[in-house]
Amino acid sequence: MRAFEDKLIDMTRYHSAEVSKEWAKAVRSNPRTPSYHSMPENLCVQHAVDFYRNLRRMYISEKPYAEVREYFRKYAEDRYGEGIPVHEAVYALIMLKRQIWLFADFQRPFLAGLDKQQAIGAINQTIRVFDHGIYYVVQKYAEMSK
Repeated sequence: MRAFEDKLIDMTRYHSAEVSKEWAKAVRSNPRTPSYHSMPENLCVQHAVDFYRNLRRMYISEKPYAEVREYFRKYAEDRYGEGIPVHEAVYALIMLKRQIWLFADFQRPFLAGLDKQQAIGAINQTIRVFDHGIYYVVQKYAEMSK
């Protein structure tokens, strides 16, 4: 199962600039993320690049939950400081996840030959990272709002 996960995460990390530009274009025009519309494109791209480059660390860590908690709580602090409402910060994360799968689908020949079980494992691991991350984002926003 690890081979697909490694390929998917490495592919996303190595192509983080390309994937991030597509995400920035999407988040800056999506009606569910209006706070991002006026954000400079280069800042949006940098948010995504940082995320995609850190994703592998969260995947391979011996303590993945600690890594996920640390990264996403920092993500929440940063977005909160930029005035991004929690619902938009969460939707931007959903869009980051979606961008991974859109890019992977585009790179299908690169991922060809891998077992369906490996693909399911990678999907489950990605979902787990994002689900836990979203929990920490909402939790941190609630703490900062008090």
